[in-house]
Formats: sequence, structure tokens, C-alpha cells
Amino acid sequence: QVQPVESGGGSVQTGDSLRLSCVASGYTSSVSRMGWFRQAPGKAREWVARIDTDGSTAYLDRVKGRFTISQDNAKNAWTLEMNSLKPEDTAVYYCAAGVRFLSGWNYWGQGTQVTVSS
Repeated sequence: QVQPVESGGGSVQTGDSLRLSCVASGYTSSVSRMGWFRQAPGKAREWVARIDTDGSTAYLDRVKGRFTISQDNAKNAWTLEMNSLKPEDTAVYYCAAGVRFLSGWNYWGQGTQVTVSS
């Protein structure tokens, strides 16, 4: 079992920045990929970014150049630095972890609200 916990959400204005953090506990040595998802009101949850333990990253096109995902292996943590925020970035953001012996995203945080006002 892996238990991710997010922090860092809040309310900001267009163009502002926010940093989300996720700290995992439990069987963290099994984690091979870490990511962020978001869910806006009335919409399906969508993938935002991922980072693998080898350091490779990938991003949703709409956040490329604005969001940066990074990891801190020593702290079993990963972050999402969000810059130039837009109202359409408003959502509940979830961190997620995937383990080596399973496919997909296996463990989820509880979510943190990000609200961007114009």
C-alpha cells in the first residue's frame, strides 16, 4: 500500500503561481511513476503530468510550458509547480502513484482545490 497526501491548493488570480506537493508513505519503494490529475466541476478527471523514477516527464498539452513536475526521492515526494494560471485550471487536483507490478495509477490522494479567478 502507498498513501499519497497532497497539499498546497488555494485561491489565486489569473497569472499567479501555485505549488502543489504530494508526500507518499507506505511501500514507497514500489512506486515507479508519479503523477497529477485534475477534475473540474462537471467534467471528467484528466491527467495533467507524470514523472517516472528515471526522471522522464510528460505533460498535458494545455499545461506545457506553464506546469513543471518534479520529484524528491529522498522525501518520497513530488511537486507540481504551476505558473501563469488560468481560470480553466480551476479544479480539484489529485496526486497519484503507480507501482511496478501493476499497470495504471494505483494509489490516489484525497485532492486539493485550486481556484483561479479572472
